[in-house]
Amino acid sequence: MTPLAEYQSRLAQRRDVAEREERRFRWIGNIRLIIGICGVIVAFFVFGETIVSPWWLVLPAAVFAGLVVLHSRVVESWERASRAVKFYERGMARLENRWMGAGETGERFRNASHVYEEDLDLFGKGSLFELLSAARTRSGEDTLAQWLLIAASNQEAAARQQAIQELRPRLDMREDLAIRGEGVRSNLDQDAVAAWGEAPEVSYPAGARVIAPFLAGAVVVTFGLYIGSVWTRTPFLIALFLALGYWAFLGARTLRVTAAVNAPARDLALLSKLLEQIEKDRFEASLLRQLQARLAESGVVSEVNAQNGVRHEAVPNPEGGARRTLCASAEIAKLERLVSLLDWQRNLLFAPIAFAILWSPQLALAIERWRGRSGRHIREWIAGVGEFEALCDLATYSYEHPSDTFPELTETSGGWFEAEGLGHPLMPEAQCVRNDVRLGGETRLLIVSGSNMSGKSTLLRAVGLNTVLAWAGAPVRANRLKISPLIVGASIRVLDSLLDGRSRFYAEITRLREIVRLAEGSRTVLFLVDELLSGTNSHDRRIGAAAIVRMLLDRGAIGMITTHDLALVKIADDMDGRAVNVHFADSLEDGRLHFDYRLLPGVVERSNALDLMRSVGLEV
Repeated sequence: MTPLAEYQSRLAQRRDVAEREERRFRWIGNIRLIIGICGVIVAFFVFGETIVSPWWLVLPAAVFAGLVVLHSRVVESWERASRAVKFYERGMARLENRWMGAGETGERFRNASHVYEEDLDLFGKGSLFELLSAARTRSGEDTLAQWLLIAASNQEAAARQQAIQELRPRLDMREDLAIRGEGVRSNLDQDAVAAWGEAPEVSYPAGARVIAPFLAGAVVVTFGLYIGSVWTRTPFLIALFLALGYWAFLGARTLRVTAAVNAPARDLALLSKLLEQIEKDRFEASLLRQLQARLAESGVVSEVNAQNGVRHEAVPNPEGGARRTLCASAEIAKLERLVSLLDWQRNLLFAPIAFAILWSPQLALAIERWRGRSGRHIREWIAGVGEFEALCDLATYSYEHPSDTFPELTETSGGWFEAEGLGHPLMPEAQCVRNDVRLGGETRLLIVSGSNMSGKSTLLRAVGLNTVLAWAGAPVRANRLKISPLIVGASIRVLDSLLDGRSRFYAEITRLREIVRLAEGSRTVLFLVDELLSGTNSHDRRIGAAAIVRMLLDRGAIGMITTHDLALVKIADDMDGRAVNVHFADSLEDGRLHFDYRLLPGVVERSNALDLMRSVGLEV
């Protein structure tokens, strides 16, 4: 079954469930209303005219309570189905090319000074990031953006490939992850919760962990003995005054702890839903198993993962004693229970009791122990979830584009890019015209000539984007791609700036200087330059272009330049056999320009500028 057919089938099923649960929600709500009205009527006869026994209130109260529980479960089921509907609707939008402008665009990652980000449409509306990203956490988005902006090593990219191939068929897991993490995207303040976990410990007096429960126990015991007429009330009052005095002594510290814990606990509860999903699955890929290991505080993540053969280095219990085996979600659950207990004191009936038995100080001490034990791991948990989400994003792309292949990563020295059937990953596959491109060995430069709108810039972006995908560990839009470690340097979308006082030509030569400097590094540069030095006269352009290209090639770079100025194609004659001319052609058929977007050997033989001007009504 194709991805589109699978999505359509699952979407129909989830919609049926959502509609059914919505009907149940409304039906139960109406029944609750009727039972409530009946209860009021019965109460009138019980407490008003005293016609019937109060026991008659038990039945409507019990039915109403049961309906409340059932209603909450229906609401939860309805919300899960609705989230699943959104998940598959977004997937279908991507497959039907309706995704542009509907997802996270990654605007915060845009950086005009980056050597290829703006040129290759990595971020913004209709960008590669928007197509790929479905992360629920800011950390997931940060990780994906980093992978697109910084090329991985051969080992890292190969490990990601293996993980993505394992995750690709796990559609049920990705759906569950999307459902669990729906609330995380808008609510999780990962920086604040990590800072809370790493903040200095609130210092309590020595012995507070013993004295507080001892005084609380003394209050309870003496009160019990007083009620049982075993002792007088004096011992109870002494214990109570001592407890209240100690409460006042610890009050400032306790308030600091309890006031700071609510927001982090809420955020961690959201994060734990994603952590639990990661912890419970079984994986074979080494990167995924290492990720599970990093999410463990100590020992084995869980019994399931122990069966996988995942090994973790156990660390001593900071409180002393035996070593423990914990997982991140279980640790967060402990904090949730502590905060839940802390909320009990808000009950007006329990508040006096909580005050007497030092409820808040004891829980504050426990929260600080939790923070001292697990707080330093919060940032690791967030990063682990982010990495897993980024891998799932790339796995989703691989699942939705089964014809896209994983590149062959080679350590070939000197730079290598050899693609068969290369296409632009942001274009619909049905509309994508594929070409073969080969750089490496003796061929260090392709000079792409062609008329306007013939496909030169699109080819450069296709080469650049697929290089970025390859070294992010993702599949590429090609029938086959063999690629060595490369770093892209692009000058495709260069703009002037009135604010900065820069002309387009100055902006272009500044970018070219950055690419030349990049070529001085250890990783081979793949330079992609559109209309090289088009902002100056033909004489200076010819001399400058030849010098820049030679400078890059002498530094070991490989690359492509495009031009519609036929004077620049002669650069190939000066490059000692390292440059090859290729071109895109067009034809005029029945007064209309026709482009086939096929890359051909040699130099373009005609220009279409005059034809284009006439086609828009200019008399030339």
